[in-house]
Amino acid sequence: MKGFFNQILYVDLSNQKAEIKSVDQSVYENFLGGKGLATWLLTELNPPGIDPLSPENRLIFATGAVTGTTTWGSSRYGVFTKSPLTGLYAESYSGGKVPEAISATGFDAIVIHGRADGLIMMEITPEGAFFHDGTHLAGKDTFETESAVKAEFSGKHPKGWKTGLSVIGPAAEAGVKFSIIKNDGWRCAGRAGTGTVMGSKNLKAIVFSGNKKREVFDKKGLTQLSKAMAAEAKDHPVVQAYKSMGTSQMVKIMNNAGAFPTRYWTKGYAPHWEKISADALHSQCDVTPHACAKCYLSCGRMTKVIQGPHKGLVLEGPEYETLYTFGGLCMVEEVEQIVRLNHVCDSLGIDTITAGNLAAFAMMAHEQGKSDYAIQFGDARAIEELLVKIAANEAGIGQTLARGIRHAAAVFGMEDQAVHVKGLEPAGYDPRVLKGMGLAYAASDRGACHLRSTFYKPELAGMIDPDQVEGKAKLFIDFEDRLTLFDTMILCKFYRDLYPWELLGEMITAATGMDGSKENLSGIALNVAAKARAFNLREGMTPEDETLAQAFFTPLKDSGAAITKDEMDFMFNDYQKIRNWTEKK
Repeated sequence: MKGFFNQILYVDLSNQKAEIKSVDQSVYENFLGGKGLATWLLTELNPPGIDPLSPENRLIFATGAVTGTTTWGSSRYGVFTKSPLTGLYAESYSGGKVPEAISATGFDAIVIHGRADGLIMMEITPEGAFFHDGTHLAGKDTFETESAVKAEFSGKHPKGWKTGLSVIGPAAEAGVKFSIIKNDGWRCAGRAGTGTVMGSKNLKAIVFSGNKKREVFDKKGLTQLSKAMAAEAKDHPVVQAYKSMGTSQMVKIMNNAGAFPTRYWTKGYAPHWEKISADALHSQCDVTPHACAKCYLSCGRMTKVIQGPHKGLVLEGPEYETLYTFGGLCMVEEVEQIVRLNHVCDSLGIDTITAGNLAAFAMMAHEQGKSDYAIQFGDARAIEELLVKIAANEAGIGQTLARGIRHAAAVFGMEDQAVHVKGLEPAGYDPRVLKGMGLAYAASDRGACHLRSTFYKPELAGMIDPDQVEGKAKLFIDFEDRLTLFDTMILCKFYRDLYPWELLGEMITAATGMDGSKENLSGIALNVAAKARAFNLREGMTPEDETLAQAFFTPLKDSGAAITKDEMDFMFNDYQKIRNWTEKK
């Protein structure tokens, strides 16, 4: 098959050795690259039942068959491991420019295991892995680390090589279970604790550099497809919406739908939403669109605060998910304060979705007298102080929350109010209104994930009634299969409207030469989904994990919107029947 280097780099940090091997072509034929290849590798190489923070847990970086090509939306990489937050399958993706540097090393995947004796940096080139002392980076935040490593490696590689790096922050060094891997300043593999695993291996930074290029099946055809797509899509409403407002546009959309999680998941509408909306961000801050490589959507927001106590602060963001967690769940009413909290999370190296959920949960616990840590809804300064304690894994409230929602719920005696699936907190789409998102959260490999299927899209767009449960699994699977293929190629999910089945098939054929029919590709998507689920079953996932948290079966206080256990069971049972996953788990 074309589109792949057919080379895997296996790195042993304990002995500071690396070797290059190939895998059988049948693996690519059955799973493609990206998520498919990485899931196969993780299942084959990870010993069953290991502690996610043990040296034997694999940390896998992977790219897809179109990374580094002319394909739009292709500058992304994935990180795969066993999650320290959930104990199950973990996948997380990031964009920017570093994906093309990872691809240029000439490996379809980089598989890391072991643990270095002290803090190190690792350099990956087409020749393999090289190890460097990193003790001088101990405790540095993500921005400081990127700056220092860039300076250290500046000019070291041949002219014309693509170079990039991924780093962790102090939270990962401290063992916080939802730490991120960051690159290109503000791009993050942010969910499920991939950074925590990297930190457990004493690996502070990875520099990727190379000049390798993929050999695709039909280079001319792939280039023509990209040109035609750009010409046709430039005026597409989705493109214009992302370019003008980015993901912050979702604040208005979700409040209008009554599905904007507010006051720790008890309400679906925030009365102050206009103060934290896209319009507020763009009018109160200096904002310009920003794009990853090979992208014309420019969904990123380069934001500079121009007033108030955080005047002069610059970052890319905040994304909708950060606006929902701190602005909705935590009830912060000033968009500039949310920008600041976003920056704090990025600097320390923690996931804003989990961090914001935990902060709001702590507020609820104190309000109910179940925690003596004093923190009130809407208090941005107190939230920042709490984030610092969490990132340091500080004894007391910091350590309680650093271990994740399930641990915190047990400490506070609030298991019935804790919102998560498989130990991962959801994104900002309430399934009591968008019932298909309940199925999406329950079915996702890594827990309550919105991106594996982005099923809020068809429900908000009127493709299917959000309140409907009959027939929902069939449409959900169509979305899940297509977007699983996105993850095998590692394409940006915001291109979902621009790569329907037919065009996706044409692109995959041009890249790899394989049959791009929907029937064949759906089979590959099923292979990947089944492999990831088998990994989870092996690691102890039970039927009780494949549903919503009990808190979601309590109606919203403002609208009364509700989803019942019977509705969830109906959708998930229907999903399993269509998947032919009716065996006892």
